[in-house]
Amino acid sequence: MIFKLEGQYQHYDWGGESFIPNWLKLKQRENKPYAEYWLGAHRSAPSMIEFEGKWLPLDRVIDKAPKLLGEKSREQFGDELPFLLKILDVKLPLSIQLHPTKKEAEYGFERENEEGIPLNAPNRTYKDRNHKPEMMIALSDFWLLHGFKSEDAIKESLEKHPSLSRLAKAIETQSLPTVYAQIMQADQAQLAEWLLPIIDEKREAYQQDKLKLDDPDYWLLFTLDAMNISLDKLDAGLLCFYLFNIVNVKKGEGIYQGSGLPHAYLRGQNIELMAASDNVIRGGLTPKYVDIPALLHTIDYRAINPKIIPKAEENEESPIHHYPTPEAQDFAMQHLAFKPFDEETFYADSASILLVMSGSLYIDLGEDAIHLQQGESVFIASGSQVDLIGETDGYAMIATLP
Repeated sequence: MIFKLEGQYQHYDWGGESFIPNWLKLKQRENKPYAEYWLGAHRSAPSMIEFEGKWLPLDRVIDKAPKLLGEKSREQFGDELPFLLKILDVKLPLSIQLHPTKKEAEYGFERENEEGIPLNAPNRTYKDRNHKPEMMIALSDFWLLHGFKSEDAIKESLEKHPSLSRLAKAIETQSLPTVYAQIMQADQAQLAEWLLPIIDEKREAYQQDKLKLDDPDYWLLFTLDAMNISLDKLDAGLLCFYLFNIVNVKKGEGIYQGSGLPHAYLRGQNIELMAASDNVIRGGLTPKYVDIPALLHTIDYRAINPKIIPKAEENEESPIHHYPTPEAQDFAMQHLAFKPFDEETFYADSASILLVMSGSLYIDLGEDAIHLQQGESVFIASGSQVDLIGETDGYAMIATLP
């Protein structure tokens, strides 16, 4: 069984105005940022599915017919769709953030419930009981922060500026966790002492476009301007540009981010697949709720050597490319290339979502067919055979289980 699916928009302030509406070819659009497009059954913004002649929320349909998920999925994840697929348009830097482990999410969710904090409250950190490992594939040149650099690299980055050199020495005499906690809890006077000399020194070079995008100084100045951060209300998250890996993911490449890994998307568009959760622990660079105690409790201080997921390669034996994400258990991403009159058949042994990224195709249903163009998607029930016929050159992404 295969059903047409329509996603939900998220109008966060950091989003762009045009990429998602243009990609979806929206005839009517709101005068708001289009930051994310969600495809899934998360309770806060479930997609709509055309089921038995009606458009219904996907979570309600799964509640009534959990067999759509398949035995494999239900045994491992219960009667919930275990993943969430998104398109993101990052115009302004996102918050310094990380995601909890499953155990931490369950504890945090119950604790906030007991404290009487509503799910939609601005000071709510845990929106559900789930962890949120995630992967993304870049749809443009994409920049992000991704985990701590090695201590040697951090000290080298800090020592380039006299105002930060004391932090480098502190890491040697104390520890990185101790120093990072001091940074994230610093007052305005201390932040000004660290950052204002750099801002004064590098402002002209930034304005003349002389700073490289892999330079922490560039992102410090860019973020100040992009987020309208005043010099008397500096954000501790600005120091993270000197501590975390600044990573450039080229179009078609990707990256995986597990629980506890600090990160922040900085610029670009991507398709993102994650465990079905909206749990975000924020540490700065955001008007949203910042939970420093939770951040310091959960954060992974290990040095990370970013591992880029390679682009999908054309394979004569199969048009379906499986992106390698060996740590992920809640989701897997597949890339399906097609050309006019190409025919491809695959079997879904768990519930899946197919999203056409470019071009158009038909899904043969026997006596009928579903025609899908760029931006359109279907929900594929477990146990379904999918017969595809390409109409134009293009490709689709398939969210499923490993």
